[in-house]
Amino acid sequence: MANAEESLKKAGRDKETGEYEDKKYVRTASGIAYLAVLIALDEYLQRKEGSKFKKPKSIEEYRTRIAKQNKKLLSLLNASYDSLHIMGYYYGTTSAKTIGVGIEEAYKLIEYIGD
Repeated sequence: MANAEESLKKAGRDKETGEYEDKKYVRTASGIAYLAVLIALDEYLQRKEGSKFKKPKSIEEYRTRIAKQNKKLLSLLNASYDSLHIMGYYYGTTSAKTIGVGIEEAYKLIEYIGD
């Protein structure tokens, strides 16, 4: 997550609107943060499933397996996926609010799994 935040610093912010200026760094940061979410989820599933664990191959598989285990975690996954992967990485939004929500939800998810 520190790498994601470092990339966001490189993106720069518009002084008037507060939006990020460089889409390339926002996309990079979003991708890094989303990968951190997936790594944390893999760890969580591995702890829960033990020797039966196989890495999920799609977001749908993550959602299905997480939904069976923990609804709060599913909600955090969905928020991270929408803000970081779809809006930040795929569409390349420069909205500081959208990316901020995604980063915040990613931190919550990682912290929740770490407890």
